[in-house]
Amino acid sequence: MARNVLGGELEPCCYEPLTGFYRDGFCHTGTGDFGVHTVCAVMTAEFLEFSLAQGNDLTTPRPQYEFPGLNPGDRWCLCASRWKEAYDAGKAPQVLLNSTHASSLEFISLEELQSHAAD
Repeated sequence: MARNVLGGELEPCCYEPLTGFYRDGFCHTGTGDFGVHTVCAVMTAEFLEFSLAQGNDLTTPRPQYEFPGLNPGDRWCLCASRWKEAYDAGKAPQVLLNSTHASSLEFISLEELQSHAAD
């Protein structure tokens, strides 16, 4: 049973668009998830622009990867290190703590996540 950063059962992040490394709606992680896609975040235009400037275009659809392209307001399982990078730059989007996997705490403090809590 996967746990969230608050110690409870991991809740779904989003089904539309279908998110998660495993495209199951959850920010689950496992041995093949080298990016550690564990932070359930609410996209903002500011963050999407920041990510693009870092070389990670999250707005262009890539059907071959089952990636629809994101818009402000979409929920998405972000790489923990990318969220932390955005946090350090003052560009981090809000997060859903109940849907953010506990393994995120290896990269981000609970206090940092709580400072951007949407739930």
